[in-house]
Amino acid sequence: MRRNASLGIAVTFAVLAGVVALGGGSVNPRTATAQAPLTLRIQASWPVSLTLYDNFTMFADRVAKLSGGRLKIETLPAGAVVPPFELLDATHKKVVDGAHSWAAYWVGKHKAAVLFTGGPGGTFGMDFIDAMGWMYEGGGLELYQQFYKDILKLNVIPIPILPAGPQAFGWFKRPIKNLADFKKLKCQQTGIAAEVFTEMGMRTVNMPRGEIIPVATRGVIDCAEWIGGVEDLRLGFHNVWKYHYAPGMHENVAIGELIINGDVWSELPSDLQEIVKSAATETFLRWWARSQKQNAEAIKELQEKHKVQILKTPDDILIDFLKAWDRIAAREAEKDPFFRKVLESQRQYAALVVPAKRFMFPPYEFAANYYWPAKPAAAAAPAAPAKPAAPAKKK
Repeated sequence: MRRNASLGIAVTFAVLAGVVALGGGSVNPRTATAQAPLTLRIQASWPVSLTLYDNFTMFADRVAKLSGGRLKIETLPAGAVVPPFELLDATHKKVVDGAHSWAAYWVGKHKAAVLFTGGPGGTFGMDFIDAMGWMYEGGGLELYQQFYKDILKLNVIPIPILPAGPQAFGWFKRPIKNLADFKKLKCQQTGIAAEVFTEMGMRTVNMPRGEIIPVATRGVIDCAEWIGGVEDLRLGFHNVWKYHYAPGMHENVAIGELIINGDVWSELPSDLQEIVKSAATETFLRWWARSQKQNAEAIKELQEKHKVQILKTPDDILIDFLKAWDRIAAREAEKDPFFRKVLESQRQYAALVVPAKRFMFPPYEFAANYYWPAKPAAAAAPAAPAKPAAPAKKK
C-alpha cells in the first residue's frame, strides 16, 4: 500500500514537471489551485482611516468566502503603489490588478465620467436605487463599459460597488439664509461640483482632503464639504465650524467603482467573475445600510456632544444648483456625442421610473413626520413673520 502511494506521488510530480516543460518552464500564475489561491492586488483611492475603505475590505472578505478561498483580494490603501489620481492608468497598464475608486476622478479625461457616478442631481431626480436600476436594467452598465473601452481606449472592466451618499451640502462659518448669502462666500469644492458652483457665481477653491481643515482654521475659506456624517466627524470639521447644512445636490447619488484590468478579468474562470460581481453588489447594499446607521450616529454626536447646528439647505440654493448643472450638461452634450448619448439614456430611464415612483411611494416625510416630527431648529430658513395682531373690536 505504501509502495503504491509513493508511486502515485512520483507520477504526479512527473506529470507536473512535464506541464512546466511544455509551458516554457512556468505555470500560469493566475491559475487558482488548492495549494495557491489566485490573488488580485487592488488599490483604493482612500486611506484606511475612511469608512470608504471599509467598503473595500468588506468586498474582499466576501470574495474570499464566496470563492472558498480560491480568490483573494489584496487590499492596498491610497498611495501604496501609485497616487490616487493615477489609479485608472495604473490599472490599464497592469501596474495594479484593479482599483477601488470613483469615476468622477477621471473627468479630466472625459466629462461623461461623472455621469457614471450618478451625476449631479441624481441625474434627473434619480436616487441610488434608480441609478443602479439604470445601470442594470436601463443599459447604463453597457455604456459604462463602452466608455472605458471605446471612448478612453483603456483596458479595464468597471463594476459599481460603493454608495457614498447622499452627501451633505457642507460646513459654514456662519448661517446662510438664501442664495444671496451663499454667493458672498468662498468655498472649497472639487470636480464637476466646483464647475457648477462657479456657474452659479460662486468663488471656489480646490484642495486635497488633508488641507481642508488647516486652511479653514486659518480663515482662508468660509465653507467646505467632504462627504457628511461619519466621514466629516472623523475629519474634524466640527472643530472649526458649527454650522452644517444638508442636503446637497452635487453628489446626492455618488456611486464608486471597482475597476479591474481587462486581461486580469479575462483570465479569471467564469465562476470567479460571477463571484466578484455578486460580491460587489452585495457589498453595495450591505455597506449602504451600515453607512446610514453610522451617519445617523455621527449626526447625533455632532449635535449633542459638539454642539453643531444641523440645518436644512435653503431650497433656492439647491434649485439654482440644478439649473446651473443643466446648463453645463447641455453644453457638454452639444460638444460631445457620447456625453449626449449617456445623458439621454439617463433621461429616458428617469422619465419612466421617477414619476411612477413618486406616485407609488409615499413621501419619506409622511410617516417620518408622524413618528418623528421635525424640530423647528432643523430649518435654515428664517422664521415666518408673526401675524399682525387682529384689530381691536369696536365697542
